[in-house]
Amino acid sequence: MTQYSDDFLRRILKATKTIAMVGVSMNPVRPSYYVARYLDLKGFDIVPVNPIHAGEEIFRKKIVASLSDIDRPIDMVDIFRRSDAVPEIVDEAMAHLTGLKTIWMQIGVEHAEAAAKAEGAGLNVIQNRCPKIEYQRLFGELRMGGFATGVISSKL
Repeated sequence: MTQYSDDFLRRILKATKTIAMVGVSMNPVRPSYYVARYLDLKGFDIVPVNPIHAGEEIFRKKIVASLSDIDRPIDMVDIFRRSDAVPEIVDEAMAHLTGLKTIWMQIGVEHAEAAAKAEGAGLNVIQNRCPKIEYQRLFGELRMGGFATGVISSKL
């Protein structure tokens, strides 16, 4: 299922406090960087996950190599990886994370079998969506009209 009610998304975002960001980038022009930064600024407790940058810091937070390196409860895993990497991430999340409630797959990321497995374990699953975009849309932060939405009106 990739269609979600606004109420469902709103409830998840309101209930979520801690987010493991799998595939976070140190490059500020990459979506995984600015989505993590935005959510951090909105008060979410971000745990950055990227084996290439393990031990480094981003947004004053230490990057861990994998989900199994996290030693505290996590509400949501946000996946910034290719769809074929999702099953392994979901399995690791379900095996190692306490308090897990939601698996969130970013725009362009979907995996029906992994989603079904997570849902079967009682987790919320969202595919092919961005929590930053949904947060802005659902909590009134998107500007309507003009350049902010890519719509330019002109009078001839």
